Amino acid sequence: MGAAGKGVVAISNTGGLRAIFAALGANLGITATKFAAFLITGSASMLAESVHSLADSCNQALLLIGRHRAMRAQTEEHQFGYGRERYFYGFVVAVMLFTVGAVFSLYEGAHKITHPAEVHSPVVAFAVLGAAAVLEGFSLRTAVTESNLVRGRNGWRAFITRTKSTDLPVVLLEDTAALLGLLFALAGVALTVVTGDGVWDGAGSFSIGVLLAGAAMVVARETKSLLIGESAAAEVERRIVAALEAGPEVQRVIHLRTMHLSPESLLVAAKIAVRGGETAAQLVRGIDAAESRVRAAVPIAEMIYLEPDLYRASRADQTDPAIRAVRRGRRD
Repeated sequence: MGAAGKGVVAISNTGGLRAIFAALGANLGITATKFAAFLITGSASMLAESVHSLADSCNQALLLIGRHRAMRAQTEEHQFGYGRERYFYGFVVAVMLFTVGAVFSLYEGAHKITHPAEVHSPVVAFAVLGAAAVLEGFSLRTAVTESNLVRGRNGWRAFITRTKSTDLPVVLLEDTAALLGLLFALAGVALTVVTGDGVWDGAGSFSIGVLLAGAAMVVARETKSLLIGESAAAEVERRIVAALEAGPEVQRVIHLRTMHLSPESLLVAAKIAVRGGETAAQLVRGIDAAESRVRAAVPIAEMIYLEPDLYRASRADQTDPAIRAVRRGRRD
């Protein structure tokens, strides 16, 4: 995700799906347990954590819906298919995380800070938070394991900001925020028990709200870029250019434009310089051969449109600045 000059990280369908199901199963169990603990303890931090886990469960359900809807075949109205629905539902997840999780936690925290209340049966709260930490840890471990299979040498920040998928980054951010939220809730309940002041419980809830708002903004920023339409990474475009120019049919690539239609589908449009004097049949065969080379080099290049043109070295360099940057190994 992010700006066009960033590298790509491919995510397998099965890997992201395993992480989503692991997170969904963990969060459903955690939600029920936390709500029960809230009813017993009356803790604002426990209520905030309950709503947080409920929001996370809804978010994983939305990711699954997005994956399912993205698999629909193209129609006359949507001729490039529905692959970008995954990006739309990823953005909805960010909205849900902010409105349901963050706003409620901030409100509940502010209310408890101004109207402190006693926490009943704190042992129950501690036990539930401990159990929730184990389940969230399992979910995060699954997401980390699946991410390690595809992130290559990228660091975690680069992985989250450069990937062309939303599933694993969203699950990673949610699970990390969930574990930190559990620490805030634990601290809030513990300080309330030690000091006898319910303000700390409210502070724990408020801290969870701030944490969720931050996570929501990161998810929204990254998914918005993909929803608008991101190009392929520079390394992928280099492979496309190399594949096009590898055959005798193409003298050079003049212009290149790419856009991800989904994590596993790439649109490629290029203007290529061909030799003059070729017949229409020769041009068609040459273009077909060039397309085959691109698909072999970049399998996700499902839609390729090539426009033949003539290149005159006597003119000023006609080559697209983006192509020159790709050849230099970087893109501004």
